[in-house]
Amino acid sequence: MLQSPLSPELLFTVCDPQSLPFDSTDDLGDADDAVGQERAVEAIRFAVGMRHRGFNLFALGPEGTGRRSLVMRLLSRQAAERAAPGDWVYVNDFDQNQRPKVLSLPAGRASGLKKDMDWLVGELGQALPAAFEAEEYRNRRQAIEDELKERQETAFGTVAHEAGESSVALIRTPVGLALAPMKDGEVLSPDEFKKLPDDSQDRFKADMAALQEKLEATIKQVPKWERETRARLRALDHDVVAFAIDHLLEELTAKYTDLPQVQTYLQAVSADVAANVGDFLGEDERSKIRRALGGDSFRRYRVNVLVDNAQAQGAPVVYEDYPTQPNLIGRVEHLAQYGALITDFNLIRAGSLHKANGGFLVMDARKLLMNPFAWEDLKRALKAREIRIESPGQSMGLFSTFSLEPEPIPLDIKVVLIGDPMLYYLLSHHDPEFSELFKVAADFDWRMDRSPRAVLELSRSVAALVRKEGLLPLDRSGMARVIEQASRLVEDAEKLSTHMASLADLVREADHWAHAASARQIAAAHVQQAIDAAIRRQDRVRENVQEEIQRGIIHVATDGAEIGQINALAVLQLGNFAFGHPVRITARIHAGKGDVIDIEREVDLGGPLHGKGVLILSGFLAARFGAHEPLSLSASLVFEQSYGGIDGDSASSTELYVLLSALADLPIRQDLAVTGSVDQFGRVQAIGGVNEKIEGFFDLCAARGLSGSQGVLIPASNVAHLMLRADVVEACRQGRFAIYAIDHVDQGIEVLTGVPAGEADAQGRYPTGTVNRKVQARLAAFASRAALRLVPERDKKPETE
Repeated sequence: MLQSPLSPELLFTVCDPQSLPFDSTDDLGDADDAVGQERAVEAIRFAVGMRHRGFNLFALGPEGTGRRSLVMRLLSRQAAERAAPGDWVYVNDFDQNQRPKVLSLPAGRASGLKKDMDWLVGELGQALPAAFEAEEYRNRRQAIEDELKERQETAFGTVAHEAGESSVALIRTPVGLALAPMKDGEVLSPDEFKKLPDDSQDRFKADMAALQEKLEATIKQVPKWERETRARLRALDHDVVAFAIDHLLEELTAKYTDLPQVQTYLQAVSADVAANVGDFLGEDERSKIRRALGGDSFRRYRVNVLVDNAQAQGAPVVYEDYPTQPNLIGRVEHLAQYGALITDFNLIRAGSLHKANGGFLVMDARKLLMNPFAWEDLKRALKAREIRIESPGQSMGLFSTFSLEPEPIPLDIKVVLIGDPMLYYLLSHHDPEFSELFKVAADFDWRMDRSPRAVLELSRSVAALVRKEGLLPLDRSGMARVIEQASRLVEDAEKLSTHMASLADLVREADHWAHAASARQIAAAHVQQAIDAAIRRQDRVRENVQEEIQRGIIHVATDGAEIGQINALAVLQLGNFAFGHPVRITARIHAGKGDVIDIEREVDLGGPLHGKGVLILSGFLAARFGAHEPLSLSASLVFEQSYGGIDGDSASSTELYVLLSALADLPIRQDLAVTGSVDQFGRVQAIGGVNEKIEGFFDLCAARGLSGSQGVLIPASNVAHLMLRADVVEACRQGRFAIYAIDHVDQGIEVLTGVPAGEADAQGRYPTGTVNRKVQARLAAFASRAALRLVPERDKKPETE
């Protein structure tokens, strides 16, 4: 009994508009969470609530399933329930300028400290010059300097007096003080000194030697007196500075009594101001040099606000769109001055880890891995639980340039990476640290069951999109057509697509056509128009292929019957557009050693899956027809006029049919096309792209004229996937086209040849007139010829006429 075609009701699962519990999407509220992503939602909530280290999240799933929007929405809800984290600032370390200190402040206090320090510097710039220009300070300074001068004059005066009593003069020369003999109040020249009696010369030399010792002892005291004077002047300056700034610092200190770190910093500021008071007076040589170089003497007293959470409402949720290493962990910038690069703590810039500290950081995993050093530095920060700002590659010793070494900041963060499933599995396999740091996976599904609840949730999601973007509302028919297309997108009448990006684009395009028609609501016709227009924009290649077949350039028959020739169905994917088209497969057989030659494989055009399918059908032939004796045939299979790579096993049943046709010498109907893989038991298995394949052959038949006998054989397990175009369904309803659901190759060969397949009896023989009997007989003939060739010449009987 020949197989009957499928009923039209099985070719397309309609969504009855009357089954929808609303008149338009205006009647619906927003969906609670992402539609069909309950498993992913549970994982995200678990990761967010888990406080232990290492429970960071990787959200994996196809692009367009709403991964990012759902993650950001759930994180924002959780973040709103948490307290805002504190502020972070960098200040100068006056003992080690290259190692800036970090201060942690309560949220909103950082900007206040920065303003207070700017105010303090401004006040010091006014108060200190006034204090040092005061008459009292000048008098005290002058008194100290005069005391040093008087002390020096007294000491040298004593030496000069003793020298005068010994007729020795103390004189100043270009190289310092010197002693010289005198006579009658006049200094003797060297010639005059030589004319003196020897005893007078000896007396002068003895007196001058004694005086020289006293003079040298006095000169040695001068540096000590000067140091003492400078110390007294510094003490004076310190007293003046303290008097000038103590009330200012007391005012600031009173504002930060609850912050010991700030108290310590203000004390360090006070000590540094006293040590560098010349910068405020403008008289210090170092300050003159800084100004000459364009520097700012007061930059060291500024506060660099790295993170300011004054306006934060809860914990931060940061999405880093460009996760480079500097954007992630921060950087130290430089200024170019007079051909040199200079930097200080004011040029430290925050990274996204700083901004999200105390909250959540979301990144695209692929972008993160594409940026050098970013992935390794992120892992280092998560493991150490601190943010250490370094130049790119510095941690690996690639750069030796001197830079700042800011104090690390403690890290308390939850990181969420978003990426494809393949990327997640590759990281899990190749990076041992990945599983340690990202212990939670939120797996986003690309489809969900087509249940009434799911239909309603999908409708609510569309309603939310309509309100958010100001689109026209969808009426019942429009929403029903969107739901039908959602099943078509996943190639399953019992499922719905969760690829919200595609459905959103469909609604937006339908809105365009509804506006063009001056409609107030989006109806089914507008949705269908959007679907047709999207196909029209992308189907140039499909039309070209169909045209070449119609013109006979590519040979594909749609009527008659041929031995060893069959129509297979292939799918070509171009970007987001896929279409099916028929392909002619031929088979040739001859006596041989049981080999089935896959020509595509032999010339490296067949992929591994296609090769696997050919080997499976070879296994079926060997099991069915070679149980008692080896197969003595050779067969060749080829996709005719195919010049590109072929992969997949969806044509394996088709190749088996054409081999059976060639072996049985039975013609196969050319008005039928076939798709489906086969196992070694002859069962026909499901394949992908079934809708596109059927429509590809239907379009060719329709262009040549539907005869009523044309159709497609598909695996019975693919019936649940049928969501065919309306014109295909209508042609089947009118009996002008047919779809046959096949469970086993025996069913398929009967439809293709019109001859029963036949079942083997207890001895393994098939009934006369069946396909399998013809195949068995042909193989037996091959085997006999092979056995005859093996008989020695002497054993052969003489031929008789």
